[in-house]
Amino acid sequence: MGVNRVRDHAPCTGSHTAGHCVSSIMRAWCAILYNSRMNALGRMAGAWIALLVVIAGLAASAACNFSPAAVPTATPVDTSSGRATFASTCAACHGALGEGQPNWHIRQADGTLPAPPLNGTGHTWHHADGLLYRIVSVGGALWEDPSLPDIKSGMPGFGEQLSREEIIAVLEYVKSLWGDREVRGASIVEQQALISGADPYPPPDGP
Repeated sequence: MGVNRVRDHAPCTGSHTAGHCVSSIMRAWCAILYNSRMNALGRMAGAWIALLVVIAGLAASAACNFSPAAVPTATPVDTSSGRATFASTCAACHGALGEGQPNWHIRQADGTLPAPPLNGTGHTWHHADGLLYRIVSVGGALWEDPSLPDIKSGMPGFGEQLSREEIIAVLEYVKSLWGDREVRGASIVEQQALISGADPYPPPDGP
């Protein structure tokens, strides 16, 4: 079997196109694969191609190993104190598990609505943290307005009985009752957290 010899190739100059240069290098590399002896040009071409292969491999590896920044998760909240406050203060009306009173959406004879569920099946998650705090603190009087005679609530206020920390703790416990419940394919916990961004709990020195 005859041995193919590597041809000498003129260096790429300004008169050569980029395609011609690449073609020349590739022909040289193919010849190297079939010859046992490499001349200086072949060794140079092989070195350049090997370098390009290494660079391409590193780039591909970096792309495969890339992952977007992790999405921050909510800090776990200790709901034990809130659970105790809920049991002693809220459960009598809203139920031991936050299930609310029967027919909670139907007005009673005095015009008030029964205590609604707080377990995620009612409307509590529609309200931001700040509003929920004010409801617990002030009570149903927050809703009573002479211009809105149809709105009447029997919810008492606990602002004089519970501290800021206790109100927040009981509300965080209430939110823990929602679990992974979803509405329209989205977590109600996340939806409530989103609206709370514009109306958060009051600061320590707030009302």
